[in-house]
Order: sequence, then structure tokens, then C-alpha cells
Amino acid sequence: MSDLHSINEAINKRAGRKLLPSIGVSIFLILLVWFSLATYRVIFASIVAVAVVLGLRELNNAYRQVGINLSFLSLAAAGVGLSGATWFGGVSGLAVATAIAVPCLLVLLLPRGPENFVKNASASTLALIYLPFLAGFLILLARPYNGLERVMTLVVLVGCNDTFAYLTGVLFGKHPLAPKISPKKTWEGLIGSLVFTTIGGAIAFVAIMDSQWWLGALAGLLTVFTATSGDLIESALKRDMAIKDMGDLLPGHGGILDRLDSVLFAAPALWLALEVVRRAQDSGLL
Repeated sequence: MSDLHSINEAINKRAGRKLLPSIGVSIFLILLVWFSLATYRVIFASIVAVAVVLGLRELNNAYRQVGINLSFLSLAAAGVGLSGATWFGGVSGLAVATAIAVPCLLVLLLPRGPENFVKNASASTLALIYLPFLAGFLILLARPYNGLERVMTLVVLVGCNDTFAYLTGVLFGKHPLAPKISPKKTWEGLIGSLVFTTIGGAIAFVAIMDSQWWLGALAGLLTVFTATSGDLIESALKRDMAIKDMGDLLPGHGGILDRLDSVLFAAPALWLALEVVRRAQDSGLL
């Protein structure tokens, strides 16, 4: 038993995370997503909206540590508005809601005067695009009749990327991928995620999407690039603001943003890929 404890502690130290709580939280979140999509898809949209608000709260708290003071209520209202507009209006609703929310947030900054306006305006726009806008593509994936299959395919792709980058990095990682941004990430981890996410994508597209395996393999490659980029971008944000985690809501993960970082960038890419495939199929090209 002590040997197992020692092994677990060694893995935790190497990876920078507590492994068992992280696995437990991941399983719970997957089951929650599956249940919401398997019953009423609007529940999933509501979960995304709640996650967006919690993520905005974490980001706003991080902003305050570096002297950026924004109205959380304004950001939260914009986040809920974008989520609702996406569910009811699709991609057009997301686009129009974003176009309305950005100027509204900027107008609300005017009573503070010109001091730090550029900094606060940039932070507001980043918060809006980084969370509600990108998360809107999760809702877009869930809206069609096969929303369960589309979102679960995303779960498989991101899960393969995160899990196998983690495992191969822990077991074989020696060469840092981006040492100034995320010292724990390695080239070995990236290669592991490339191999297994490509395989996972091929299997998921055949078993879940009833589509060609090679399309799934391409989606896997796309997911590795986008999900890894999203992870690194959030790491860059945290390092710039000198914080380890965006929050502590999820044991073994940190905050909501620490769990959503890769998903936020992978979801738009998968949505676009599925749209291209659908249009190609409709036109007889596939």
C-alpha cells in the first residue's frame, strides 16, 4: 500500500496535479454531459451557460490581481446572453449577440473616464471572446438532432489529447515543449497525443458519428493542435498574472477555466470540420 502511495505521489509531482481526484472529476463531468444530452439538450446549453459564468468569475478575479477591475455582473449578463442567443439562434445568434455585447461592455466603461480605458476595454473584449463566444460552439455542436454524438465525439478527442499527452509526458517526457509558458508540457507528450488522438478520432468517427475513419483521423490531428494551443494560451494568461490555477472548484484540475482551456479552442475547430463534411456530403463530394 505504501508502494502505491509512493508511486501516486511521484506521478503527482511529475505531472503537477493530483491524479486520482482529477480522474474522478473527469468521469463526473463526462457523465453529466452525457446525461444532459441524452435527456434534454437544452440542459446541456444551461450547463454551458453556468460554466461560462463561473469561468468569467475566475477570470475577473484573476484580472483584479493585476489591477484590472471590471464589472462581473456585466460580463455574466453578456455570457448568459450569448449562450441563450446561440441556443435559440444558432451561429447567427452567436454572431449577432457578440456584436451587440462588445459595444455594450465598452459603453459601460465610459463612466470611469479615460484612465485605463484601453486596458479595461481590451480585458473586457478578451473575456467575452475567450469564454462566452468560444463556448458558444459547444452549444452549436449540441443543437442538431445528433448533438449527443457530436459533443461526445469532442469529449473523446479532447480526452485522448489531454490524457495521452499527460501519460506520455509523465512517463517519457524529457524535452520541454514551451518551457517559458508551461514547463510540464513536453514534446514527448505532444507526440503521444498526436498518435493516440488520431487513433481515437478515427474510432470515434466510425463508432459514434457513423462516418469515415480518415475524417476522424484528420479531426484528431486538428484537435491536438487546437486543444494544445488552448492549454498553452491559458498557461500564458496565468503566468502573466502570476497565478498557478484560475480557481479551486474542481479537485485535481483547478478552476473551471483550467478544465475548459483546451475544449474552448477544440470546439470551434470540430464544429467547422463537421460543417465542411456536411456540406461536402450534401453536394456529393463525399
